[in-house]
Amino acid sequence: MSELMLEILRTISRDVADIKATQSEHTRRLGRIEQALAQRGVDDADAGVRFDRLVERVEQIERRLELRD
Repeated sequence: MSELMLEILRTISRDVADIKATQSEHTRRLGRIEQALAQRGVDDADAGVRFDRLVERVEQIERRLELRD
């Protein structure tokens, strides 16, 4: 094989290694984004539950004070 051909193959090999490293980093970053989104969904659900409990408490207080329409 000619020296030129070997150099071209080495260059291609380095480029492929760089692409794999970049892809690996993107995969890790995407995983972190997915985790953050999942946590956001859990946080939103928890907030909804807390809000529902507050509504129930306000309704209970209104009933006790006979403030309901």
